[in-house]
Amino acid sequence: MSVYCGPTTTPAVGEHGGRVSGIEVLLTPWAAFTLFGTPQYELADRTVDPDELPHALASRRAGGRRRSVGELSAALAALPTWDDRFALLDDVFARWWAAGTPSSARVVRAWSELVRTGGAMPVRRLAEEVGWSVRHLENRFREQIGLGPKAAARVLRLQRARRMLADGRGQAETAAVCGFYDQAHLSGEFKAMTGCTPREFTAARTVPAGPGGPVNDRMTGEATSLVLASERRQCGFLQDRQCPPQAG
Repeated sequence: MSVYCGPTTTPAVGEHGGRVSGIEVLLTPWAAFTLFGTPQYELADRTVDPDELPHALASRRAGGRRRSVGELSAALAALPTWDDRFALLDDVFARWWAAGTPSSARVVRAWSELVRTGGAMPVRRLAEEVGWSVRHLENRFREQIGLGPKAAARVLRLQRARRMLADGRGQAETAAVCGFYDQAHLSGEFKAMTGCTPREFTAARTVPAGPGGPVNDRMTGEATSLVLASERRQCGFLQDRQCPPQAG
């Protein structure tokens, strides 16, 4: 099974009933635009089968020979080692990239500036930086990133704040450094986009490890996993859940 998760500003929870294995590929938004050939705003706030995207359907109708994501998934599962799987991924993605719709260099630059500033650059200044009008920047950005520049900046500010909180920085300092009006603004944005408050997030990061051992983040330097009691499953950062002792 393969799924494509579009850009979003709202929390989502993923759960499974037991042991699961797979490969998660994290793409910059503009890279996803090139690889899959679909305007990213059509995929915002959606989770879809990548083989049902318009490019895949058009290729199928035209008798194209591009390997489907389903076929790629099966090929990966059949390989004996993770090194072999990653090598196949590199090869297939490189070929898809070469055949894909090129991303705009100005969109890539705009995205890079937002990332560099942690979402702090105003949209008008960003448009001036890349040499477009604000309206044109917003249209092209939504096409190739999925969110408008203001919404993308909001996500990047939240991500910076999340990293600071995970490093043990206080809420007041985090709010000031990341460009929130005050601590209440940080708390409201955090709750809206993750489903939990900064305090709940910090508490879930420091809870003692459960019977299964410590919770490991999937990316170095990124707080991707929390341990939450079953009644707190709504938190959008949830990847691992510690069950009550009586649940085994």
